Amino acid sequence: GARCAQMESLYEYGSRAGFWRLRRLFDEAGMPVTVFGVAKALARNPDAVAAMKESGWEIASHGLRWIDYQDFPEDVERAHIREAIALHTEVTGERPLGWYQGRTSPNTARLVAEESGFVYDADSYADDLPYYDRTNGRAQLIVPYTLDANDMKFAALNGFTEGEQFFVYLRDAFDMLYREGGRMMSVGLHCRLAGKPARAMGLLKFLQHIQKHEDVWVATRLDIARHWLAVHPV
Repeated sequence: GARCAQMESLYEYGSRAGFWRLRRLFDEAGMPVTVFGVAKALARNPDAVAAMKESGWEIASHGLRWIDYQDFPEDVERAHIREAIALHTEVTGERPLGWYQGRTSPNTARLVAEESGFVYDADSYADDLPYYDRTNGRAQLIVPYTLDANDMKFAALNGFTEGEQFFVYLRDAFDMLYREGGRMMSVGLHCRLAGKPARAMGLLKFLQHIQKHEDVWVATRLDIARHWLAVHPV
């Protein structure tokens, strides 16, 4: 009981402190972000939703709840996707146009494509550029995500142990992609992780690094998806 509540407070840090610190950094830099919002969590934090909208951020769907769908029956997962869209629309005022489940089932990509209302699906780590997945009956645009340029490595064995490592990794990833030209870089952040002061300093250094470069577009995933649809149509 008590120990469980204490561990839960690690997540509460994200909503009480980490979220607001990250928002200040991105607002100061004038950079928009995409939030992967779990519908039930968004519904419980209207102040954060209002702040996201005020900052002009995209709020994509991170599913109904943060659970593993690996062994879920297809009809239950389909119902959860529909419920996630409905609740998301209710609490944000707009239906989500981006999707990232995270812990998918073998059916997730097909169910998302069949739902047909998502401009893009981010449940892939397969490329440094968007691409079309044609395996599920229609060409679903994929805007792939990342697990390596991601602050989850602060919570993983042999991962990042300090903000400086995080900065160096992000900087090197950016520098290689910038050198290649015409690439997309995703950075994964969680309010309870990157929102900690020392880690946020690593992020700040990275934001300052990319601000020194020309021809860099910091965009929401939806902006990237719409650009890709326009320039590289199906």
